[in-house]
Amino acid sequence: MILKIESLETIDATAQKFIDRIGNNTVFAFNGKMGAGKTTFIKAICERMGVKETVNSPTFSIVNEYETADGRIIYHFDCYRINKIQEALDLGAEEYLYSGNLCFIEWSENITPLLPDTIVNVDIEEEENGKRKINITP
Repeated sequence: MILKIESLETIDATAQKFIDRIGNNTVFAFNGKMGAGKTTFIKAICERMGVKETVNSPTFSIVNEYETADGRIIYHFDCYRINKIQEALDLGAEEYLYSGNLCFIEWSENITPLLPDTIVNVDIEEEENGKRKINITP
């Protein structure tokens, strides 16, 4: 499935389309180059789901926890700084990933051996004029 973000003004509508298609999936790998908009899109998704806390990149904490308006838990990972699988194991990544809660992961390639087979890839590609193409594949 392909979604488009035409501009920051349309990101909320695209986030809602994403939410409408989550289904029973819980673990999502947000992939893209540095600056592609992974954190910005995750922030829009969280806000559409009614998260009241400030959503920002967990670059230093590795994982942030948010609660949606309907009480669901979202774990937002930024694995950019993870150099060894043991670091992810030490912070309890497996417990988060297999908790049944939503997990939105940036730089998931750094924890590939821990990821479930059911992961959904969300590839964000920059296009001209600030537009983004989002390709979602199970």
